Amino acid sequence: MSKQSEQILEEQLVLQLQKLGYQFVSIANEKSLLSNLKVQLEKHNGITLSPEEFEKVVNILNKGSVFEKAKLLREKKHHIIRDNGENLYFEFLNVEHWCQNQYQITNQISQEGEYKNRYDVTILINGLPVVQIELKKRGLEMKEAFNQINRYQKHSFGAGQGLFHFIQLFVISNGVNTKYFSNFGSHKQEYLQTFQWADEDNRPLNNILNEFTDVFLEPCHVSKMICKYIVLNETEKKLMVLRPYQYYAVENILKKVIENTVLNGYDIQKNGYIWHTTGSGKTLTSFKASQILAKIPAIRKVVFVVDRKDLDYQTNQEYDKFSKGCVSAADNTEDLIRKFNDPDIPIIVTTIQKLNNAISGRNITRMAKIQHQRMVFIFDECHRSQFGVTHRNIVSFFDNIQLFGFTGTPILAENADGEKTTSSLFGKCLHKYVITDAIRDENVLRFSVEYIQTFKKKEHIIDLKVEDINETEVFEAPERKEAIVDYIIEQHSQKSQRGSFCAMMCVQDIDAVIQYYEIFRKKGLLGEHGLKVATIFSFAQNEEEINFEVTDLTAAGGNGIKPHRRELLDNYIVDFNRLYGTSHSTRDSLSFYNYYNDIAKKAKFNELDILLVANMFLTGFDSKYVNTLYVDKNLRYHGLIQAFSRTNRTFDKNKTQGNIVCFRNLKDRTDEAITLFSNKDAIDEIIVEPYSHYVEVFNGTGEKMLELVPSVEYVDKLYTEEDQMKFILAFRAIMRLYKKMSHYSEFDWEDLCIDEQLFADYSSKYQDIKDSIVHKGGSDKASILDDIDFELELIRRDTINVTYIIQLLIRLKSKDRKADRKSIEEEISNLLSTQVSLRSKRELIDRFISQNLPEIEDAEDIVPEFEKFWGDEQKKEFFRLVEEENLSAEKTEKLIENYLFAEREPLLDEVLKLIDGEKPTLLHRRKLGERIISRIKGFVDTFMNGMAA
Repeated sequence: MSKQSEQILEEQLVLQLQKLGYQFVSIANEKSLLSNLKVQLEKHNGITLSPEEFEKVVNILNKGSVFEKAKLLREKKHHIIRDNGENLYFEFLNVEHWCQNQYQITNQISQEGEYKNRYDVTILINGLPVVQIELKKRGLEMKEAFNQINRYQKHSFGAGQGLFHFIQLFVISNGVNTKYFSNFGSHKQEYLQTFQWADEDNRPLNNILNEFTDVFLEPCHVSKMICKYIVLNETEKKLMVLRPYQYYAVENILKKVIENTVLNGYDIQKNGYIWHTTGSGKTLTSFKASQILAKIPAIRKVVFVVDRKDLDYQTNQEYDKFSKGCVSAADNTEDLIRKFNDPDIPIIVTTIQKLNNAISGRNITRMAKIQHQRMVFIFDECHRSQFGVTHRNIVSFFDNIQLFGFTGTPILAENADGEKTTSSLFGKCLHKYVITDAIRDENVLRFSVEYIQTFKKKEHIIDLKVEDINETEVFEAPERKEAIVDYIIEQHSQKSQRGSFCAMMCVQDIDAVIQYYEIFRKKGLLGEHGLKVATIFSFAQNEEEINFEVTDLTAAGGNGIKPHRRELLDNYIVDFNRLYGTSHSTRDSLSFYNYYNDIAKKAKFNELDILLVANMFLTGFDSKYVNTLYVDKNLRYHGLIQAFSRTNRTFDKNKTQGNIVCFRNLKDRTDEAITLFSNKDAIDEIIVEPYSHYVEVFNGTGEKMLELVPSVEYVDKLYTEEDQMKFILAFRAIMRLYKKMSHYSEFDWEDLCIDEQLFADYSSKYQDIKDSIVHKGGSDKASILDDIDFELELIRRDTINVTYIIQLLIRLKSKDRKADRKSIEEEISNLLSTQVSLRSKRELIDRFISQNLPEIEDAEDIVPEFEKFWGDEQKKEFFRLVEEENLSAEKTEKLIENYLFAEREPLLDEVLKLIDGEKPTLLHRRKLGERIISRIKGFVDTFMNGMAA
């Protein structure tokens, strides 16, 4: 009888591992496993153990859970009393020098617990089983191997002395596809928590017999993964292994630090940033980088910097979850200074505001002691707040530091809006893992974007020039907002899968938040919905009253009352308190902060239905339960991707996508953002002029403005709107120049023709006049409220699939400009390379683009020509399938229809009934049936799944 393919695969893997330096050892059962363990521990530690002494060692090993044994494995020294009464110290694993261990492989170990099981291939380090590899025949799903490991966890891994609880990593493979994951012990683990290994360019290494084994299972590398890149989550008592892009990010940061042990002053070339798309596990990556850096003797401090107080708390909680007490979060500036000066605190988490306070004013002398110490600063979301004066203050004050930034949406040349890029502040990008990489690897979810038209022109509307229409009036009309709320109330149950998930809603500004909340509130009191809606926004102590009326149902007073925004927020917090039994308010910063944290917790754990915001929570907030974002806000570039990404955290098999419902036409901006942040070759640097250039330009511009308004008092003499506008434009140019200049470390007001106080005085005048002109200008535009109907209609839904690609092809055909065509071509190429739903279709789409598209003259002909091409290819492949497998065409077509309708894979017996002529023997039934099922599934994936939006 010929050998089964799984057995051949196992034999070849064992040979491959031996070539890499593993010693093969034949181990039949636990008894021989223990005998081998004794020999290997003696060899590794240079000791000899008597049977009684080894029994004491085994007693240390056989206690505790998978998590406790993982900690035990990593402890530096263990201790027993020898037979002669002396102390003996030894280790199970050399963690610091991970290559200096004993490596073995074995296969087909039998272990009998509740049931008897036999394991495929086991990697032993110093005699302990630490990596278990389970193989399946080619053509079978790897999920079977995953389920098999689940079964082993329940039935046999903990049997006997429980040595298989020391397994740190599992590897599953069917030869052509390979994944790895950490030992989750008794924790439930979804299949989506298994990962492909990849090279540094994110190319998956799937073939276990060469790529994966040669790279991942190489002795030094696999032990490095175990010793350095598995995190022991103290809160959840489970093991977490880093994914390949996280590994490369940390390794590249370490390399940069080790290469620059002596800095001799601040140098941006010794810094770097990590571009890892939002939702791909940045916190775990930064934690591991901080943890490893803090162990380098030369590094006195690792400082993790966030840009909001809530992220300060959130990061500290996350770090504490990974390793209890490993970091110290500063409560205030005073506490931060104390922690900087405490040599026993290796890792600090702080906000950028507290850091700036610590190195400013009277605090400078208290920080002098550590000003020249070797430190590493890691900046969270470095696309946001590190572009101001604070960044310049940090690099001016500390002269022996390196900066590393993390961002999912870097500031690149295209979205820099004339300002500096991420690269110009943090140096070279050290590793990239873009949004399409993450969607391909199923580390984040794809987006389904719906564009909802919110108003229609009436037939009799008079055509007006676009610039003459009061567009703001239309978008802010109460009738439009009420129609949107009605739409959300109607659709929310479906979007949230009947409350299994929750939503966020982002709107244009705080006034819009208030208006929307009032509408939700009114409709809730009238019994039109039972949704739990909560909101939060910032407020200023001395801000103007709102300029619109609120409903007479608010607690603020009767109809016509125009309270301050803070009063309204307090009323909304009362609603929250009543709903959840809390007692929050805005009476002081701590109360407000507690409300912020509580509302975040409710959204994080699906205890509210809709979180309504203007800007808060659109960056940095993670909740696996958020699956929908309602958008009535003009978003673009990094802001758009950040907001959309609140919805795309993976959770379970029921959460398949992030739902984006746009009540504004953001189609072009969405395509623009996805294209930019999918492009690994995007230009990340702008040629920046030297500081002296900007001084010259600033002074020239400033002198021209001073000719117009020689003093601040002179601004009051600008009576005409035309003269006021001249001042507005002149000072706006100065402000823009200041913004660019303020990033330079050599910036000094003494170089400029306007000092800091005078600049501030002109700024006040500028703001007052600008607000006045804007207010006047709004009333000159024509109202069209009487000429439109506010009714909502779905005008477009975009899922990244074949239909989406066709639309891009149409755009490509209709573009004349070379730059536009190149951008669309790159987007198509990126999507075909990285989108999971397009993998099986790539060859056909590529063929259509290369062979058919050049022959099509009119873009309108693309859709019918593509449909004809697709239909022809589908027929060819169908008849190739039935002919090569000798199947009944009629029965096969019927089976495929049932497969699509019931969304259930065909059963083996159903497939075997398709075969015409002689039936297969009992021996070959399963092999043949599995092959046919695999081909049918491939046919459906290629030609039918993901074909429509």
